[in-house]
Parts: sequence; C-alpha cells; structure tokens
Amino acid sequence: MDRGREVVGTVVAVQANFYRVRFHNSDMPQGELLCTRRSRLKKIGQRVMVGDRVRVEDPDWAGGRGAIAEVYPRRTELSRPPVANADRILLVFSAGQPSLDPHQLSRFLVKAESTELSLLLCLSKCDLVSTQWQEQWEQRLEEWGYSPLWISTVSQEGIATLKQELAEGVTIVAGPSGVGKSSLINELIPQLRLRVANVSGKLQRGRHTTRHVELFQLPTGGLLADTPGFNQPDLDTSPEELARYFPEARQRMESESCQFKDCLHTDEPHCSVRGEWERYEHYQIFLQEAIAQQEQRDRTRDPESVVKRKTKRKGDRYCEPKLELKKYRRLSRRKQHQLLEEQELDELYDERELEDIVD
Repeated sequence: MDRGREVVGTVVAVQANFYRVRFHNSDMPQGELLCTRRSRLKKIGQRVMVGDRVRVEDPDWAGGRGAIAEVYPRRTELSRPPVANADRILLVFSAGQPSLDPHQLSRFLVKAESTELSLLLCLSKCDLVSTQWQEQWEQRLEEWGYSPLWISTVSQEGIATLKQELAEGVTIVAGPSGVGKSSLINELIPQLRLRVANVSGKLQRGRHTTRHVELFQLPTGGLLADTPGFNQPDLDTSPEELARYFPEARQRMESESCQFKDCLHTDEPHCSVRGEWERYEHYQIFLQEAIAQQEQRDRTRDPESVVKRKTKRKGDRYCEPKLELKKYRRLSRRKQHQLLEEQELDELYDERELEDIVD
C-alpha cells in the first residue's frame, strides 16, 4: 500500500509512547502498525486507550509504522483497566486452588456492576470441586442475583458455551491472580501461549503473569482484553450509589422505596434495603470505605477545607492542616464544644489583631 493514505484501525496495545493498531478492512493488507501519537493530540490532552478506534496517517506498511491523527468518540470508557469501547466484563474466579472467597468475590462483583457493562461470571477449575459443592454455590449466587458459568480447561466443561458468549464485541477479562485467566485465554486462543504461573502453596494466591492491557482476536469473532490481575480493586463509587450495585438491594428498592432519598441503608428509619440478606454485611463494609474515599475527594476538590488559618499571640498568621468534618457521622458533644472554643479563640485573636492595626 502506498504511503500517505489514511486508514482506520483499533488500538490493541499501549506500550510506553507507542500504540499497536490493528486493521481489518478488506481493501488493505491484514496486519498491525506500530504508531505514535500526533503532537496536536498531546497538546489537547487526548488520551489514546486500548480499544480506541483511531485514524492513522501516513501508514508505512513496509516499515510497519504510522501516526495516530484522530481518536473517534468512545461508546464506553473504563479507567481501570484502561479500555475503551468494551461491551462486557468476563469475571473469572476459581472454584478451587485458590478457594472461592465470598468477600473478595462480592468486591469484584460490585466493581464490575459499577462499570454498567454486561457481566458474565465464570467459575473456573470446576473439575477440582464436587457436584454438591457446585450446587450449593449456584444456589447461593442465584440469591445474590447471578447465574455463574462453570468452566474447566481440563475437562472442557463450559468452554463451548463461553466461546459462543464471546463471539461478538469487546470483552474484558478480569479477576484476581491465580484463578486461571491466562490458561483460559490460551484455551480460547491457542496460538497466544500466554505464560502461566502456579498458585502459591502457602498463601493460596496467584502470581501476576499479565503486565499490561492487550486486545486479542478470538477465532470465533470478537476481541478479548486481558488485564493485569489485582486482589483488591478500588471501589470508586459514591456512598449514595453503592446499593445500586447489589442486585439484591436493587430488587428491594424497586419493590419498596426508602423514606429518605439520600438513605444510606444503615440506621435510617423505614429503610427498604436494610434487613436479612447475606451480603448486607459486605455492603456495610464497602459503605465505610466509600464514605472515606468521598471525604478524601472532597478535601482534594476544596483546598480551603485542607488548611485552616490561625493567629499567634504576637499577631502572626499561619496555616496548619485541617481535618474535614466527617460528612456522614454525627459529632460528639465534646467535639462540638471543642470546635466552638476554637472558633471563639480565632475570633478573639482577630479582634486583637484589628486593635493592633488601629493603634
């Protein structure tokens, strides 16, 4: 193909300041180019992500080089993992080695729900557990609001069904380390031969084998995004929205509304969410974390809330770090009295400073 023509492709990997772009048009050679980003995109702060549809200028097919000149609008965008235009999340957890941890699974499910992408939950290594164990967990997860797909790369259980589910669109593979994500991808795309690490015998934890986000073409169609494994994903949601990411809580809110619109479903009267459901304890733990993160974000947005101005006896003014009042917690009477005394002292110092200036 002659140099100087513009082509459209998909970013399949980002490494340092270079981008691997894959092309599928019938009127051009099949393959990839290693591209840079035009300086004007950098000036306007346009980020290039894995999954982006981009326009490439001056493709040099002989040298395998090009330059990204434009990033087309995204249908969806995730910050962690950084993937654009994804359609679904394939959440992979292990049924055995390492054993299934309900709290960790719940955390990943809430994180996946917050992306608002479609969710497919797979439980791998099902050949290591009994049929009775599977039935118990399947009933338990149905109460949570999920229907898991049991898979095994050893017995091939569920693999054919999974291939059909992933035949279209962009799928993000997520889950903690050691659950068999790399083995599963090797089964779906044999030519990749991704490195696989064993699970630690003492800690029952996996080792990270994926280092960066990358899109792979599935033989049956669709793209698969392998992401680095992490054991504790961040829950960057607001306290008010957290309950929406629990299907059990959503069902309760749809059948009956809470008395207060800003209900956090803890000790408020006439709350429709609070009650006897298994993951309510998980919700309470995640809520405290969400509240702490919200308070941290508020301090970051408002510099005035981070420091307070004080005046020494000689009249010199200075600043010191200030702890923000806890937005979702009631202050004790002792703390209220202490804050009132500090306010009165500040006013007294301001009056003395004003008298010194007048004199």
